[in-house]
Amino acid sequence: METALAAEPLLSLAVSVTSEQCVESVLKKIVAGLATQPGVALARIWLLPSVHIPASWQEGSHPLENVEHLRLVASAGTPNNSPGEDWSFLQGQFARFPLSIGKVGQVAADRQPILIRDFAPQDSWIVRPEWAQREGISSFAGYPLIFRDNLLGVIGVFSRRPLDDQEFTWLGVFANHAAVAIANARAFEEVEKLQRRLQGENEYLQEQVQRASEFGEILGRSKALSEVLRNARLVAPTDSTVLIGGESGTGKELVARAIHDRSGRQARPLITVNCASIPCELFESEFFGHIKGAFTGALRDRLGRFQLADKGTLFLDEVGEIPLGVQSKLLRVLQEGTFERVGEDLVRRVDVRVIAATNRELFDEVEAGRFRRDLYFRLSVFPIKMPPLRDRLEDIGLLAEHFATLASQRLKISHAQLTDSDMELLASYAWPGNIRELKNVIERAVIISQGGPLRVDLALGPCGRNPAAFRASVLSKQEMQRRERENILKALEQSKGKIYGRDGAAEILGMKPTTLTSRMKKMRIRASKAAGA
Repeated sequence: METALAAEPLLSLAVSVTSEQCVESVLKKIVAGLATQPGVALARIWLLPSVHIPASWQEGSHPLENVEHLRLVASAGTPNNSPGEDWSFLQGQFARFPLSIGKVGQVAADRQPILIRDFAPQDSWIVRPEWAQREGISSFAGYPLIFRDNLLGVIGVFSRRPLDDQEFTWLGVFANHAAVAIANARAFEEVEKLQRRLQGENEYLQEQVQRASEFGEILGRSKALSEVLRNARLVAPTDSTVLIGGESGTGKELVARAIHDRSGRQARPLITVNCASIPCELFESEFFGHIKGAFTGALRDRLGRFQLADKGTLFLDEVGEIPLGVQSKLLRVLQEGTFERVGEDLVRRVDVRVIAATNRELFDEVEAGRFRRDLYFRLSVFPIKMPPLRDRLEDIGLLAEHFATLASQRLKISHAQLTDSDMELLASYAWPGNIRELKNVIERAVIISQGGPLRVDLALGPCGRNPAAFRASVLSKQEMQRRERENILKALEQSKGKIYGRDGAAEILGMKPTTLTSRMKKMRIRASKAAGA
């Protein structure tokens, strides 16, 4: 009579499972291999949660929630007299075993194997005696899965033939090999997971290096900015969600970075997502990632921004651009810390602090039905309002000097100081583009000056929300002509009447010599007279 568990088939199975590098594949291969042995009706593996929980395992309520449980993670068998039963099903009555409860829990608690050679009709070890009788179950063997003195779980075999001591010993040898295979596959998955995460972080950091911080350090002494920084210092050590509002170009990302750098998450990355630049159909993939083949163009697995930001901070810039359909999934991550990658059923957990920013009046978007009310209140736990540059007049000079220095260094142009008249001109402008516009204006002035006197050129217009400042900058046509004439005369005086070439009036004014001579002719200005003035 052929034995249920023979040495040679078990050895062959042990060699086969050691080649697997995926925990779930190892588990399925073990139970499937055991289930094909002569006389074996059912083979199962239960693991502790810290070892591995496959995608198919779903958490459910249990009367002993605080007790450590074994979880059924793999099952295979062939029912003979139980039509409709799926013995690969991982849920139901035997999905979890508290340690010390039942034969499986006892094996785990004592770390000792159990062999039930022949079930008596009313054996206390059998929870479903009618099932055992119907299926002709005769024996049960359970072994603890132990690797380097760490309990991984329990392997159990139900046989329709009585198991003898020799077969029980062979199963023990196989259980040791199985524990090694599970531990090795788990280690390989962890290494692969870390490699994918590191690759994702490197890709993201390379993107960040390519587009360096737009404004440099946060600079300013104004009361409005001091209030912002005070609030940032207060909220930084907490894990509270922050919503930074303000016009475009006010430096919202810099404040988000300052909060992250002063938080307990500073050792992990600050991951930035510009929600305004993501196509609607790619939001889920960008946030949560996807698996290979999830959609056309998904050629490989990709980590989402939430996974990259795990244990760190995620900065959602222009959060008001997120489509309504994605907002509910974002809310779930914020409330529960769980998400699923596109094309995958596995529920993943992350620990992410979210800082959001918007240049919209987000509550108006809520009232208009374009933004979820519950998400708005979840994001705005600690709101910070960035002041526009026109409300930080005392900071303009400091910022302008800083940007001039940075631009001169980057462009390799001699640095020129801003004059008092330039400062007055900058302070009188409404700055609709805020700090971003100021940076661009100063960089343009550095390029035009080419090491000479810094000439600030503002394209003034009816913009911004400071009409008084705009009116102070408006000049009549006659005044504009008078100032242009005076400016040309000063340039000619400085160049001693020289129009063309290096240090000529045309170069000082930043215009073509032919344009300058044409204007001089129109204004009846003679270079020699201007030089001798």
